[in-house]
Amino acid sequence: NQNATVYQTDYDFDNDGTPDGTRVQDLGEGTGTVTWTSDTVYYLDGFVFVNSGQTLTIEAGTVVKGLPGEAEDASALIVARGGQIQANGSATDPIIFTAATDDVTSATDIPAGTTGLWGGIIVLGRAGTNTTPSEVAIEGIPTTEPRGLYGGSNDADNSGTLRYISIRYGGSDIGAGNEINGLTLGAVGSGTTIDYVEVFANADDGVEWFGGTVNTKHLAVAFVGDDSFDYDQGFRGNGQFWFTIQGATTGNRAGEHDGGDGDLGGEDSMPYAIPVIANATYIGSGATSGNGDNDQVLELRDNAGAKYYASIFTDFAEDALRIEDLFDDAVQDSRKRFEAGDIALVGNYWFGFGGGGDLLSVIDLTEYDSDEDGEADTEVDPDFRTTLAIYLGDNGNVFGTDPMLTGISRTANGGLDPRPMAGSPALTGAQLPSGSFFESVSYSGAFGSTNWLQGWTALSQLGYLSN
Repeated sequence: NQNATVYQTDYDFDNDGTPDGTRVQDLGEGTGTVTWTSDTVYYLDGFVFVNSGQTLTIEAGTVVKGLPGEAEDASALIVARGGQIQANGSATDPIIFTAATDDVTSATDIPAGTTGLWGGIIVLGRAGTNTTPSEVAIEGIPTTEPRGLYGGSNDADNSGTLRYISIRYGGSDIGAGNEINGLTLGAVGSGTTIDYVEVFANADDGVEWFGGTVNTKHLAVAFVGDDSFDYDQGFRGNGQFWFTIQGATTGNRAGEHDGGDGDLGGEDSMPYAIPVIANATYIGSGATSGNGDNDQVLELRDNAGAKYYASIFTDFAEDALRIEDLFDDAVQDSRKRFEAGDIALVGNYWFGFGGGGDLLSVIDLTEYDSDEDGEADTEVDPDFRTTLAIYLGDNGNVFGTDPMLTGISRTANGGLDPRPMAGSPALTGAQLPSGSFFESVSYSGAFGSTNWLQGWTALSQLGYLSN
């Protein structure tokens, strides 16, 4: 029922007297159960919800644009709990979410480095988190909006499908320095399909999970302002073929991995965050970029676990791995997750770090203020650094061996090719986790001989990738 919201079909965005597409305004009733078609450009005006019981279907090749705005005027598409999105693009006809000013046929209309021109996509589900209460308001949406709640007890919850989706130039500020992630997943369940999704030039995180169990493949995050892949609140999904590249002067951690929320039940809350990720390729800002002391591959804190297999981590200005080790031994932290076997790092390549040329020098531990001078500058247990280094060596991790990626470039000069070149040691012998979700491949990292970024991503269409 398209009367459930306002669909202005003759919307003239640039005021040139010619309609540009359909403006969508949500007056509280959501999108309705409707299909958005590829012959129309849709302009999101404010927060547009897919309400509970509604299904938004988006045809392959459709372009959806967010109007500019901040705070309560930000534009975003939000799939509420009980709603579904069925967005099935293809490698030749992706579904593009971008800024209203983006001429998607031009590679030069939006300058490189531009972010925050609209909001992003938020999907909310009824899977479990480790928060108290079990239902909370999602980051990025005003807490007064009841459709912004996520959480529940159905780990198999199904919020729909996102395939071949490119999300560009998002991350508008909603107040107090809080930006919207490119793709936010709040308690999204394992019945949801997410495969081939790109976040390009977002002001905040690329993809962030708040609990949930959704499994994902072929995720790409490029040139975002904060973390590439961020999870919190007991996320327990699987992932395979994740790729990120940071800008030369932007980006925080490739993986910021948090466990419990100190304001919503505490860091010792269960279930613990222990996702399993295989075949990731994380490229930083450059080993000498000077991008700041947060330019690490992985940070695990707040009692988070993580399991990474057969991945490539390269070209970061600072450290490879930072693990929380708190002074108070009675408090749960990520060191305890390591000691319990909830952190696994198996068969990964670590190469090109500005923090140092040996493994011990690029492992970082939490520090505390030992002399009470207001500065945390002392590690709780420096020997734990050695324990981690020995563990990595005993579990097939290779430090200092070049995985021989074909090309690393952060400008649109056709120089980016994250595939290992012929003769790379990363092309054989991958150590993968068990489980039917994971495809059996011989290579480490997100790419073998095929560059699955080609054709449908902004990286491809704007000229970053080599042919």
